[in-house]
Amino acid sequence: MEWRVPLADLDYGPAENQAVLDVLNSRWLTMGGVTQEFESQFAKRIGTRHSLAVSNATVALHLACLALGIGAGDEVIVPSLSFVATSNAVLYTGAQVRFADILGPEELTISPAEIERLITSRTRAVIAMHYGGYPCHMAEILEIAKRHGLAVIEDAAHAPGASLDGQALGTWGEVGCFSFFSNKNLSTGEGGMLVTDRDDIAEKVRLMRSHGMTSLTWDRHQGHTYSYDVVELGYNYRIDEIRSALGLVQLGKLNTNNALRKNITFKYWKALQGWGLGLPFQEWSKADGVMPSFHIFPVLLPETTNRKAFMDSLRAAGVQTSLHYPPIHQFTYYQKRFPDVTLPRSEYAASHEVTLPLYPTMDEMAFETVLHAVQDAL
Repeated sequence: MEWRVPLADLDYGPAENQAVLDVLNSRWLTMGGVTQEFESQFAKRIGTRHSLAVSNATVALHLACLALGIGAGDEVIVPSLSFVATSNAVLYTGAQVRFADILGPEELTISPAEIERLITSRTRAVIAMHYGGYPCHMAEILEIAKRHGLAVIEDAAHAPGASLDGQALGTWGEVGCFSFFSNKNLSTGEGGMLVTDRDDIAEKVRLMRSHGMTSLTWDRHQGHTYSYDVVELGYNYRIDEIRSALGLVQLGKLNTNNALRKNITFKYWKALQGWGLGLPFQEWSKADGVMPSFHIFPVLLPETTNRKAFMDSLRAAGVQTSLHYPPIHQFTYYQKRFPDVTLPRSEYAASHEVTLPLYPTMDEMAFETVLHAVQDAL
């Protein structure tokens, strides 16, 4: 379908085209020097010791769990109002998840009080997902984690360039995991990044992302070694040079594009006042020290509004919408595995939420088209 206003769009141009051509002309496509430069620049951008590029954010979360020693018999507390990868990555290790509720309709992020309530003798870690690129309450989460001896993993898939109290999201916990999927603020199609200040985690991830091998094809191509050993049970979770090249260009645009997203978000909030819509994060984003990445624009529909009819009306106007997210614990697989989970705040938000278009190249005509379509639908 040809959308008048898509949900998301890429800010791609000649620089991305040239970056890809440069890689092709180099005749080296698999993980190598361009990836190393991307990792280095990303680490500098967010202020972390180690930045490791991987094939997507799901595998970053999986590697984070493995590097922290999480496995069978352990529990990890996760939000249910998230993409299913957040919990899938835990289950891959043989550990169990415990689903936590959100703060409420004003902030769709994990509740620190819920984390505290769910801790058992088997709890090893918490995954804090920065929904929409809006920071979780990290100081409270870290205080709880410290008291109970838990690791904190940040699912920062939505949050490149976001910060809290001057510290980049993804650098508060032991590990941060970013996504570079096509609709993300920094987009390479597929791809992700794992960041950490811990040398032991970084070394373990370096091995596990490439079959547990002690050297890479790139190392042998450079003449640094001629063979390798396998010292861990690893995976093929590598990124390639083309996506790393795209990531470098996109990283250079991140500050500007996040600022554009912020401007559009604040325009939405101003225009939609008095329309009966819930506007999550409106107040939290204005708090001192809060700098979101403004990845998506979620609204909560009034009780009297039929969500399917609302979305169908916008579709008829050529405006694409989406849902972020169906709660993980309500998916068929998870209902069978965790049948007794009830999360009233997550369930309420998920049943009323609609995501409106938001992207940095969104112009005034597209913005007005969305507003008129929402008004007609309501």
